[in-house]
Amino acid sequence: MSVQRSLIAPTAHPRLEDALRLKLQRRGETAGSLGELEPLAVRLGLIQNTLKPRLHQPQLMVFAGDHGLVVEGLTPPGASTLSLVTDLLAGRLPMAVFSFIQGMNISVIDAGLADELGPHPALLQRKIGFGTRNARFAAAMSVDQAHAAIRAGMEMADTMPGNVLACAGIGIGSHESAAMLISRIADAPIAGLLQTQDALPSEPLLGVLDAVRTRHDGVTDPVEVLAAFGGFEIAMMVGAMLVAASKRHLIMVDGVPACAALLVASRIAAPVTDYVVFCRSHSHPGLDQAMGIFQASALLELGMESTDGTGATLAWPLIHSAAALLSEVVEGEDAGPTLPSSALMPEAAEAQRSGPRSL
Repeated sequence: MSVQRSLIAPTAHPRLEDALRLKLQRRGETAGSLGELEPLAVRLGLIQNTLKPRLHQPQLMVFAGDHGLVVEGLTPPGASTLSLVTDLLAGRLPMAVFSFIQGMNISVIDAGLADELGPHPALLQRKIGFGTRNARFAAAMSVDQAHAAIRAGMEMADTMPGNVLACAGIGIGSHESAAMLISRIADAPIAGLLQTQDALPSEPLLGVLDAVRTRHDGVTDPVEVLAAFGGFEIAMMVGAMLVAASKRHLIMVDGVPACAALLVASRIAAPVTDYVVFCRSHSHPGLDQAMGIFQASALLELGMESTDGTGATLAWPLIHSAAALLSEVVEGEDAGPTLPSSALMPEAAEAQRSGPRSL
């Protein structure tokens, strides 16, 4: 793995955290408290290691891939990843509209669709394979393919503009693949990860997934687990998250596949979770259980059932506002650096002297 763990620094900085809280407290004495925006603002300050966090050019990256396991009848007849991606690119999904009006740049990444797609300004062709293999009979992908997908995600995140990365994974079978991955790495019951608002997963579905997990019973290394259960879209998010965190960028996570990617990334470099905001919950308790593994809750609780990525477009205005609470509200501060170099973390002090760090 070409990302060194030492490049991802923990955001813990007690002196800066105290200063951020004091700044918000002083403002609250005259303007009133802004509730949950305040701890979010503190997190953003810690992520950027400054009293004045500024977020710009948010990138919503929607990673799409097909899964060989769908031949086992896991999904309703007629469901298609291709049609979902086509609708997204054509602006027929709320996510596309919301991203436009919120000023988020949206990119759809073909990580491993079973079909070819024609060129489109918002489509990035990074196909590792035409869908994964059926994990019931073999590893969904080879370890080499998993590494290739992780590297592709790293390359995309390394060249993206801005300092905000929102991640979502889509694809028929992606949720089931992610649930198996989370279940194995976190030793969590898979039924809970697939639970809907109304019912537990069906017995036939659990039977198929139990057979898959038994087939790969001895696999425990995070990247090997990723390869065993799939998919290409999850692997690419792993790489993108690692690089984003190494640059001290904010990572917005939306959906169970993105949670699965974060779990793998956190086993490679634990501090990556310091840079994450979970965007929204929905009526599937499985997502809440996935977030519970990180001892986290969602920024938004809207009960939405929409495509993963939609929550990121709605969470972005709140996140942007939380940063502005510290950086844009006038309070007589001097312009320029907001902390003396002695108070900065070593990585940030060096960055101020030498400019942005490249990988």
